[in-house]
Amino acid sequence: MHDSTSLELTGPLVVALAHDSLCTFEFAIVAEVFGLARPEMGRDWYRYATAAVEQGPLRAHGGLTFTTAGGLELLDQADMIVAAGWKGAGVPVPADLVAKLRSAWGRGARLASICSGAFVLAATNLLDGRRAATHWRYAEKLSECHPQIEVDADVLYVEQDRIYTSAGSAAGIDLMLHIIRQDYGAEAANSVARRLVMPPHRSGGQAQFIERAVPTDRGHRLTEALDTIRAELSTDWTVARMASLVAMSPRTFLRRFFEATSMSPGRWLIDQRLAQAQRLLEGTALSVEQIAAEVGFRSVQVLRHHFRERLTVSPRDYRKTFTSGVTAKIAGRGQPQQP
Repeated sequence: MHDSTSLELTGPLVVALAHDSLCTFEFAIVAEVFGLARPEMGRDWYRYATAAVEQGPLRAHGGLTFTTAGGLELLDQADMIVAAGWKGAGVPVPADLVAKLRSAWGRGARLASICSGAFVLAATNLLDGRRAATHWRYAEKLSECHPQIEVDADVLYVEQDRIYTSAGSAAGIDLMLHIIRQDYGAEAANSVARRLVMPPHRSGGQAQFIERAVPTDRGHRLTEALDTIRAELSTDWTVARMASLVAMSPRTFLRRFFEATSMSPGRWLIDQRLAQAQRLLEGTALSVEQIAAEVGFRSVQVLRHHFRERLTVSPRDYRKTFTSGVTAKIAGRGQPQQP
């Protein structure tokens, strides 16, 4: 066992970008995973540095002011560079940073981003013609600003041609663990995950975290009908039955419904049933079979089908992710399954 203060590391150099208006949580993910002393991993574990994009002192979310020990010159030696968020979708990325990133990738370094950091990598044009992930709230804007990128708003992270992009905030941990798994194997990734008290691999994608939009005009009789349907999800709701709530013909109802929600009644109803199923999986001990009946799916097979189709995860795995069972496993009372 080496003393963490005397161990001279020889592994890949990971450099995290720091800038004014720094995203504190996203940056801390990179520093925690790659910059924390881990003498149990041996001498060939990652080296870590922070590179300032601009001259300091810099500000970070939470009222912090900070300086760094190095600047963009550190990128010339980096084996991997991580953009942990960015100032905003419409804020230009400095030309000297773009040039450094392109040069680093050209010599074989890896590039990674967390959340809005995808806009930094997008500015290099290296994502053009490739898939990329970002927080679901930024996906439309990223596509709009960079139409050559195939933006995937449903996944936690994407890896393609030594470029790694991840979804919002905590998905950055999933990506960093994935990189460790690639570099040092599953045992190393599991060890770091245990230190972080989280699963070494999460099933599904960020679709399971996306908020579902609903009409907000409380005075509209269609909105009142939707409230009634949500309160009685176990009912067999046909279009004709829905239309009768607002005294409309099915044809008129379909048109008005789409105008209000931008979706069909069938799709909306499935979304509501899935949302309620998610809440029941998170907050109750009801069986999956009981939940399927409670929310109006004809059978547990139908519930599982829609979970996998919309959320890319089974109801059972979803419950594991959002309940204390995951914490209990990581704490040592059981070992998580290997990815």
